[in-house]
Parts: sequence; structure tokens; C-alpha cells
Amino acid sequence: MQIGIIGLGRMGANIGRRLMSRGHAVVGFDASPEAVKALVGAPEGKAEGAASLADLVARLEAPRTVWVMLPAGTITEDAIAELGGLLAAGDCIIDGGNTMFKDDIRRARTLREKGIHYLDVGTSGGVWGLERGYCMMIGGDAETVTRLDPIFQALCPGAGDIARTPNRDAADPRVTEGYMHTGPAGSGHFVKMVHNGIEYGLMQAFAEGFDIMRGRNSGKLPPEERFDIHVADVAEVWRRGSVVASWLLDLTAIALAKSEMLEEFSGKVDDSGEGRWTVEAAVDEAVAAPVITAALFARFRSRSDNTFGEKLLSAMRKEFGGHVESKPK
Repeated sequence: MQIGIIGLGRMGANIGRRLMSRGHAVVGFDASPEAVKALVGAPEGKAEGAASLADLVARLEAPRTVWVMLPAGTITEDAIAELGGLLAAGDCIIDGGNTMFKDDIRRARTLREKGIHYLDVGTSGGVWGLERGYCMMIGGDAETVTRLDPIFQALCPGAGDIARTPNRDAADPRVTEGYMHTGPAGSGHFVKMVHNGIEYGLMQAFAEGFDIMRGRNSGKLPPEERFDIHVADVAEVWRRGSVVASWLLDLTAIALAKSEMLEEFSGKVDDSGEGRWTVEAAVDEAVAAPVITAALFARFRSRSDNTFGEKLLSAMRKEFGGHVESKPK
């Protein structure tokens, strides 16, 4: 299939390259000409570069599909509004970023009046997606999701060697491939929002636990209760057979193997919105979410005082998403 991709940053470019490697035709646009040039020259296949959104749309054959991979907020809002004036009935806009789900509902309603389809695709996989594939949570009308299934099938990680869950014979087979249709517009980003809220809690638990272990050699403790624990080795041993083994622990082990003391990190941890939105949703639904809320507040606190645990949070974010710490203002 042919697809346009707007936003060729850490994830957008890799999404394009993964699609190209599986035989799909990609037309790419980015505000940076260098990013467009890099995609066109990528070894996975042949991509076309576009000089503007209008140029990108002109290079696509109807029914057109355009994947927007930009930061949530004004830049995405403006791009989708412009696309809404360029595309025609039967075309489709996909927002693969981390948009607030209420914005998806509004956009889908506006675009539906023009006959343009809108899918919100919560996309997880970070900078590793080119190699590992992307877990996707897709909101929108079922017919369009089915029509674009070759795109999602190319991007998903596939079943791999993960054991099948018992008693799932009647379930949607796409789920075991690593993607799912979650429901109407907004539902994909809603599920991804909660996913990222849970991620906050998991990361915070790892960060606090490793901070406790590292602090055990403190001079504040009686000598017989001090342990010089090599936390990089702990991360490595826990990867093998432990109940907390996970990809997030794998990334923690990678970060600690690079730098066990994490001196290059300040420990000032950003939040990109989804944690806040998850807490807001919990309040709307009167659902208790103390772990996710505390993890969000810990990130706020990290910007004024930093611990080893917060440096580890920052290191984990860099490993899975390529997130670079904000420079002090």
C-alpha cells in the first residue's frame, strides 16, 4: 500500500522505514529537509520526499492515507486541520502520536462531515520499533481499520515466541500479533494513555527499588547492615526467571550496564502529558489510582531535587524512547 507520513523524528522515520522494508510505498514530509533526505536515502526501500503537506497529498493515490506522527498539541492540530482541507471523501488521516483522546473525538466528528476517515493509533515501541515492531491500539470505524490492515500488519511485532494465553481461542486474532481495534474514535489514544500511566507507575517502582538498594551502603547505617550491592548485576539477574522480568527491566539493565552511577543524568524527569491525562480520567470516573498519581507527582518533585532513582527514571526514558533531558531554564 501507499502511505504518507508527516513527522520524521525518532518514531515517524522508523515507522516509514519498517513499512518500506515490508514492501509499502512511503511519501514523507518533515519541517526538516534533512529528515526527509534521510528517509529517501534509507536502505529499507524507496521513499518519496515531499516539500509540503500539499505536495505530499498530491503524490498519493486515492483513497489516500496520511499518518501524522507529531508531538501532541498545536503542531498536530494545525497539521490535521490543513490536511482536512487538502484531502477528499474516502481518504484517511491517522494520528499515531500521543494525542488527548477528547481531541480525537472532536476531530473525527469534524472530518466525518467531509467524508474523511480518522483513526487514532496509540503506538508503543519507542526507538526500538524499527527492529521489534510496534504495539498499536487503534480507534476509529471498523471498516477503515480493516482496509488498512496491511499497514498495521507490517508495523506490528507479530506473535513471536510469546506463549499463547489459555482460553483465548475465540478472541480477535490481531491481538496476539500486537495490535487491536479498541473501538470508536478516541478509544485508541485512551487505551494508550492508560498504558503510559501504568508505565509511569512501573518505572517509579523500579527507580525506587534500585535507589533503596544503592543507598544500602550509606554511612548512616550500622556497619553490619551496610551492603555494597552492584545494582547493574541485580538488574541482570532479575531478567532471568524473576517475577519482575520485563522489557522495561531489560532497558534498565542496558542503562546501568552503560553507566552504573548514571553520572550523565541530572534526574530531572519530564512528563509528556499522558500521566496527567490518566489521573484526570481516574478523577472523572472516581477510580482510585494512587500509584499512577504518586508516580506523576514524583516527576514533578524531581525537577527541584534529584535522587539516583530519578536518574534511573531518566535513563529508562532515554533507552525506550530516546528522550533527552530538558536543559535547565
